[in-house]
Amino acid sequence: MIYCNNCVYPIVSAAPITLDEKGICSGCQLSKTKPNIDWNKRWDELVELTNLYKSKSNYDVLIPVSGGKDSYFQTYIAVEKLKLKPLLVTYYGNNYSSVGEENLNNMKNVFNCDHIIFKPSKTILVKMNRLGFKIQGDMNWHNHCGIFTVPIQTACRFNIPLILWGEHGQMDLGGMYSYNDYVEFTAKHRKEFALRGFDWDDFVGTPKKSNVPIIEDEFLSEKDLLWAQYPSDEKIIEVGVRGIYLSNYVDWDGNANAELMKNKFGWKESNYDFERTYRKISNLDDIHENGIHDYMKFIKFGYGRTTDHASKDIRSGIMSREEGIIEVLKRDHIKSKDLQRWLNYVNMTEEEFDFIADTFRDPRVWTIKNNKWYKSNLDGSIKEFGKVNLPIEKQTKYLKD
Repeated sequence: MIYCNNCVYPIVSAAPITLDEKGICSGCQLSKTKPNIDWNKRWDELVELTNLYKSKSNYDVLIPVSGGKDSYFQTYIAVEKLKLKPLLVTYYGNNYSSVGEENLNNMKNVFNCDHIIFKPSKTILVKMNRLGFKIQGDMNWHNHCGIFTVPIQTACRFNIPLILWGEHGQMDLGGMYSYNDYVEFTAKHRKEFALRGFDWDDFVGTPKKSNVPIIEDEFLSEKDLLWAQYPSDEKIIEVGVRGIYLSNYVDWDGNANAELMKNKFGWKESNYDFERTYRKISNLDDIHENGIHDYMKFIKFGYGRTTDHASKDIRSGIMSREEGIIEVLKRDHIKSKDLQRWLNYVNMTEEEFDFIADTFRDPRVWTIKNNKWYKSNLDGSIKEFGKVNLPIEKQTKYLKD
């Protein structure tokens, strides 16, 4: 495991990262360019761009929202600063925290906006939790798909050309693009990164890519996943749909967004502490996002949500790398208590969960010795992280003398 010398990101990560000759990751390199950007000029460019879309349809802009701090910030900018009439659209994954649900439901009143909340069948969502976990090692795959599909479907249906996203995830975390690229949303990025190379049709009938057997009760039809099907190129071109990222036009800061939204609109952070991160302002739209869903990132790549949050806070100057390392070593490995709730939700045993989880470990990160999993840590130590659940014949690529 090789880590950035400035933040706490490993080179093997969910967001593509590279290191320069000084061992500084591309995400940190990008963050250091922010003070050099003329954000006043960027704001003028945003005003000019959005003015082109005013009154092109019944709504000036569509905003995908989860009810989180950044959703509030996007809507605040659109309504109060840009004087746009937005349509808010939410994909609802059925596992909201209580405070997350409260924040979501308050948005239409706080901003006086029309708000569409799309809720797939609970039966389908339970199946998608199981299938996502078995096929792709991510029980929340359906959420990634819904968030980046339902708003585009809605834009086509309501003839709304402009979509306003918040920050570009892989750009913010890994430095995938420069701020000078003015990167916009693409179907290619949706599938290759947000959906990890899978799409809705990988979950229909008998999936071919699963590491473990799919039982008949888990089978889905094309009609079960209508909400997951991306619009045709012809329809997108007809409407002229484009998605821009607000973080290219304003000096984006998640912590500052949260404080502003609390003070202006009464937005609420989590009313309880998370086990796998110190932050209480992020990922309130799914009670497993900061928990067992994030634990699977640790299983795959050897790091978790604390690494994400600490790296952002180190880059913004509110945390030292030494403090970040302490937080990461304390939290990233925790098998959180919400696992039992999720197991009951999908009717799975913990033994089955552990076996399936082990099939997704990255051999660049994990090794096996004496039937135990080992990985290198940020502090340079080699630490044991529990027993191996894989059968002998599948252990070869992890074995070390």
